[in-house]
Amino acid sequence: MVKQELVQRSPVRVFEKSIHGGLKEGEIGVIASQSGIGKTSVLVQIALDKLLQNKKIIHVSFTQHTDYVLAWYEDIFEEFTKKKNLENVQDVKNELIKNRVLMNFNQDGITSDLILRSLKALIIDGGFKADALIIDGFDFSRTTHERLSAVKEFAKELNISVWYSCTVKGDNMYDKRNIPSVLVDYMDLIDVVIVLEPKQDHIEFRATKDRGTYNPESMALKLDPKTLLILEN
Repeated sequence: MVKQELVQRSPVRVFEKSIHGGLKEGEIGVIASQSGIGKTSVLVQIALDKLLQNKKIIHVSFTQHTDYVLAWYEDIFEEFTKKKNLENVQDVKNELIKNRVLMNFNQDGITSDLILRSLKALIIDGGFKADALIIDGFDFSRTTHERLSAVKEFAKELNISVWYSCTVKGDNMYDKRNIPSVLVDYMDLIDVVIVLEPKQDHIEFRATKDRGTYNPESMALKLDPKTLLILEN
């Protein structure tokens, strides 16, 4: 299979269609679940899909070193290529690496303002015009409305979409709209919320917010619990 065909047949096309064409420039989306369900895998697959379209990605991790994140990209790409029998694998891989930047920050050791300045320097001064920003392992219980609002303004200013992961834990994890409780105060800033729900033999995707609509129709997507690849139902 050639790269263009892989992009056309990707289940990410169904994912995007389910949320009205995918996340737009200046928008914030969140993939939420309890720990260990597959949030990072979904973010990496969203990123890989954009990379296969020759778009640029910045992946920021707050919980793992870049070596760990790199391993996710390697593993998911390998599963992709095995399943789809992709041609010119090494050439495609080299192209992806060129268009991807991995960064690691500690939420304790750096301010959000400094992170945004570092990203802006990379995009503007460094000439790395990213299409999407992936933020993994961010603890929403330790942020503020003002800080997330600054990310929203950053995304609008630089015409970039932002995908976060969000770990839900403790009692009362979701409100009556199936929105993670830790995100409730930020719903005016977050455009899309996707919840991953473990079932007996798969992990189900649920869009609990799609812009102004809460709990729209089923996404008709699932996550393979073994490979953590996105599949159509």
